[in-house]
Amino acid sequence: MNDVGSRKRLISVVTSAFNEDTCIDALADALKKVFHKEPAYDFEVVIVDNGSSDMTYDKAAEIHKNDPRFKVLRLTRNFYIDGGISAGYAHCSGDAAIYIAADLQEPVELIHDFLRKWEEGYVNVYGVIRERKDFSKLRYFNSKLFYEVLYRFTGGSFIKNVADFRLMDRELYKTLNKMEERNRILRGLVSWMGGKSIGIPYDRKDRVAGKTKADTRSVVIFALKALFNFSYVPLVFTTVIGCALSGLSFFMLFVWSIKFMFWGVPFKGYGTIMGVMLLLFGFVFIMLGIMGKYISMIFDEVKARPNFIVQDKLGF
Repeated sequence: MNDVGSRKRLISVVTSAFNEDTCIDALADALKKVFHKEPAYDFEVVIVDNGSSDMTYDKAAEIHKNDPRFKVLRLTRNFYIDGGISAGYAHCSGDAAIYIAADLQEPVELIHDFLRKWEEGYVNVYGVIRERKDFSKLRYFNSKLFYEVLYRFTGGSFIKNVADFRLMDRELYKTLNKMEERNRILRGLVSWMGGKSIGIPYDRKDRVAGKTKADTRSVVIFALKALFNFSYVPLVFTTVIGCALSGLSFFMLFVWSIKFMFWGVPFKGYGTIMGVMLLLFGFVFIMLGIMGKYISMIFDEVKARPNFIVQDKLGF
């Protein structure tokens, strides 16, 4: 942690809200209670309105009007979760920054534990989800599979059951701000940076109000994006399968050559031939799709478009 002399250290709290007008007031009230119990620190809150179409921005503006510690960013459109969080971190000025979701599924009281671990010298203190009370059995299984696959295929870059709820020291989040990758997966980038880290388990609660934005489609898209961002396994997979099919083809060519020399080969097995052709062409197109995904990500980096665009600011 930085030596800041006798002044109180400032803690920045970031939240990204997309159509969360039913939750944002409750979040502000809960954070104020946490701040009251931490008199040794000053606090600021950066509320990022991530392209909401409801009253989220108006309610956030009213919160700022009543308490200047709450600052508001309004993005021009929805830049998805990592774009919204990135906007918040980019406008932080604290000695440490904490991200918490606007739906209050993460317990704000855990901020006290985050601060205690930060005081012990940890630069990255993250929450580890122990139980999800809002999940069905199918969703729970899918979540376990999601984290298991990402953990194994990314070489541990994605810690199991760890989302974006965390505290980062100033040096760490400032370094994160300098990473201008377009296909951003922040939890993977933070893990990649390293530093003295520790996890704190917690139970994820039901939403205070509203509906979750993390439907099956968005979760699958996120998983694929994370996999292609932090792993070369898909490319290795295509190479291994390609070599295996090539070996099988050479073996079958040898067998058919022997049969032709001694017994001849009548024109039979049309269905088998078509099946093999379809199998091989299908695999070729899978390989092209995987390579195309990597190329599209390179294309995004070359275009160098910003990860977010700010429309309005309040309190900065």
